Amino acid sequence: MALWAPAPVWAEGPQAVLPRAPLTIVTRDGKNHVFSVELARTARQQEVGEMFRKAVPADGGMLFLWPMPQESDMWMRNTLVPLDMLFIDGDNRIHAIAEDAVPLSEAVISSHGPVATTLELAGGTARTLGIEVGDRVISSALPSGH
Repeated sequence: MALWAPAPVWAEGPQAVLPRAPLTIVTRDGKNHVFSVELARTARQQEVGEMFRKAVPADGGMLFLWPMPQESDMWMRNTLVPLDMLFIDGDNRIHAIAEDAVPLSEAVISSHGPVATTLELAGGTARTLGIEVGDRVISSALPSGH
């Protein structure tokens, strides 16, 4: 059973741009992929997420910072563009990836185990950049700060 479940969202449009932080994904071949991600810290920010947005920048995304490691169940309700969801464990490694999540779907997308954070990127980013499970994520915004 998930510790966090999507609550009904009554938003009618996208939320304002959230504070950002740099985030780097280091792939197994040693390449650094740098992003500027919005930080979804509050329950309300996390509920609305990327809903109603018409695009996600290639070097952007949203990082969901959970209060404690937990099963992360996401969905695409009111989300207009495909997203890649990267589930990041407490050691700042990618635990699981859901690629090209279907816009407007209410199907649950699971982390398949407890994670510290969830990162949403534009759909197709993981495949295009060769990002895989086990890759390292670096950001001062992450709970361990590295």
